[in-house]
Amino acid sequence: MAFERAQRLQVLPPYLFAEIDRKKKAALAAGRPILNLGIGDPDQPTPQFIIDALNEAVRDPATHQYALDEGDPTLRQTIADWFKGRFGMSLNPKTEVLPTIGSKEAIAHLPLAVVNPGDVVLVPDPGYPVYRASTIFAGAEPYIMPLTAANGFLPDLEAIPAEIRRRARLMFINYPNNPTSACATREFFVRAVEFARRHDVVLAQDAAYTELYFEEAPMSILEVPGASDVAIELHSFSKTFNMTGWRLGWACGNAEIVGSLQKLKSNLDSGIFTAVQKAGVAALKGYQRPEVAGLREMYRQRRDALVSGLRSVGLEPNVPNATFYVWVKCPEGKSSLEMAGLLLEKCDIVATPGVGFGQCGDGYFRFALTQTTDRIAEAVERIRKLGL
Repeated sequence: MAFERAQRLQVLPPYLFAEIDRKKKAALAAGRPILNLGIGDPDQPTPQFIIDALNEAVRDPATHQYALDEGDPTLRQTIADWFKGRFGMSLNPKTEVLPTIGSKEAIAHLPLAVVNPGDVVLVPDPGYPVYRASTIFAGAEPYIMPLTAANGFLPDLEAIPAEIRRRARLMFINYPNNPTSACATREFFVRAVEFARRHDVVLAQDAAYTELYFEEAPMSILEVPGASDVAIELHSFSKTFNMTGWRLGWACGNAEIVGSLQKLKSNLDSGIFTAVQKAGVAALKGYQRPEVAGLREMYRQRRDALVSGLRSVGLEPNVPNATFYVWVKCPEGKSSLEMAGLLLEKCDIVATPGVGFGQCGDGYFRFALTQTTDRIAEAVERIRKLGL
């Protein structure tokens, strides 16, 4: 049999994070002292009270059956309650909240639920690679919205051509932003909502990092008047509660959009393990606990150590006000792939090349604040020896 992969897979580049993980494992297998500042996977364990809630739930045989595909009612209500307390916005837990198998799954499935083949999806660049991949899987056409330092890493909506606006049916945005760590202003969110309403575009705001902030708490796009007519917001337990492996998130916002995603999911998956959903309830109810709230201070200390250290060796990092990423400008004359390769080969440091997030990310690389301050200081000293 002459096997050939489906065309939709052939047009995709290798998944960046899988490639980085492969190289990291090869270096570790060779016995090298690797410092991993690449993939954004928290190094701290999930708080014990969440683990305890899972342990209790998993002992209940009722949690071992198929889950409700629209999510556990208690979790939906708890999400709505948390959202009200955090953003001051009321959500209908039955129609405007949908638990998901992590926010990545929701991002991957959303284009299948709201666009048709040949439609245009507006995709930020640099941006999370799944925005583009899910667009291609849905048979739609990605249109790149460049994120540049000159524009505060916000897309210039007015620069989108009229023909593209006419064909667009979905726009992804992501603030606080991965990989640049930029935060959106209220004024930008207002413009984005107005754009979506004017051009009949579904607006998807990836809000996975709203709770990893250092100064002012980021807002929800659903706070903008009229956003509920066009917008859906995607949240994650992964970074807020150190629960990356648990695969738990939610979508909320416009009931028709949420309902379309729910209908799609009901045909593709059987819901989230109920015990994990019950642990999610405990997580949200424990949001103000010291072991959760203290994560921001931990990342602040790491941010300060890395930013000051990188400046001391001649690099130009952006100072993040949110996320646990530091976006660093490459030295003159080096591409992002060259810089990431140099760091791995000469310093045994894993970094993420900006081009992996799109062509507009070339010229930058990303560090994740997923090492202790002592290890970050060690990374800086390794980089110092390069004499940049």
